[in-house]
Amino acid sequence: MIWTLRTKLRYYEDEWSADIEIDPTSTLEQLHYAIQAAVEFDNDHLYAFFIARAERSRDREYFDDDDGRVYSTTLEALFPLPPKKSLFYLFDFGDEWLFKVTRSRKQPRDPREGVDYPIVVKEAGTKPEQYPENW
Repeated sequence: MIWTLRTKLRYYEDEWSADIEIDPTSTLEQLHYAIQAAVEFDNDHLYAFFIARAERSRDREYFDDDDGRVYSTTLEALFPLPPKKSLFYLFDFGDEWLFKVTRSRKQPRDPREGVDYPIVVKEAGTKPEQYPENW
């Protein structure tokens, strides 16, 4: 089956989001690469995922390189998330590019033949520039 996940950039001057079709057996590491490809960043910084009530909550469950859970935790193991909790993806601990990841209401479906998942199926807003010239 294939799921649709929406990745929405938080705290950026312009809105940007992407819908990514992905196999639910994919790991968080594979989701990281899919988001990096969608946003067209250089993938040259550390990253982590966390589950929390809100992006600024102190009570967070982390999935990162330190504990290795980012390599072994699958999407189907996370979803559905606990009540009133969300999944966040934090890239570059200095610049803090923060994305909220939600599961679409679209029904899971069979993969299309010849399609290499994950893929971006919809994008909205202005894609951020990782290293703007006037930075």
